[in-house]
Amino acid sequence: MLSEIGKERVKKAKVITILTGAGISAESGIPTFRGEGGLWKNYSPEDLASASGFEKNPQLVWEWYTWRRNIIRKANPNNAHLGIKKLEKYVSKLYVITQNVDGFHKKTGIKNLIELHGNIFRNKCYKCGRSFGDITSEEIPLCDLCGGYIRPDVVWFGETISAEMLEKSYKWSKRADVFLLMGTSGIVYPAASFPLYARENGAYVIEVNTQETVLSHHIDETMLTSASEGIKIILDIYKP
Repeated sequence: MLSEIGKERVKKAKVITILTGAGISAESGIPTFRGEGGLWKNYSPEDLASASGFEKNPQLVWEWYTWRRNIIRKANPNNAHLGIKKLEKYVSKLYVITQNVDGFHKKTGIKNLIELHGNIFRNKCYKCGRSFGDITSEEIPLCDLCGGYIRPDVVWFGETISAEMLEKSYKWSKRADVFLLMGTSGIVYPAASFPLYARENGAYVIEVNTQETVLSHHIDETMLTSASEGIKIILDIYKP
């Protein structure tokens, strides 16, 4: 499943950086966006995850995110999330960059984490930008400061990731001795550029996915398996 070269590089690595996508949370029962039965199959992304969609029908967008939050609230981090947390004790530094907004990595207590696309349980005012925590109301709430609509604090289509977060992600990628990409389609940028940047800077890049992606032929090797099985194989390398 993992080559001897790959095992040796993992064993010697002092810094491992991991990029995770929706596939890692699928085992927790969270629908993926682009897979079979994914969330985008029944809804238009432009209607539900964009500023223009929100301006057109803010209540519809809020209801959809409320539905997603309710799915996530009933679920828990799975063995892949927990395994990544265990990996911390075997390396000098473990960095995790996630494209997911479900907050599962944060729940495990991972030390070095970037939630690249935000967190579905954080909110902010669409008008003044004021931050809010988790809100369970099914009716779209209004900001008590300016009266604007409150929206999920996630990165929507057409929006940019903060320069500070992007710079930090590239820095973590550059530092990696081994770079793992797990459960990600490899088509969403800038995240898809991180493993390639890491490889340019000397990292050994291992993909863990149930199927090949557009990045598979541009990295060192691919493990065609689930995220939980993939991280178990990585952890087994450290067993005496």
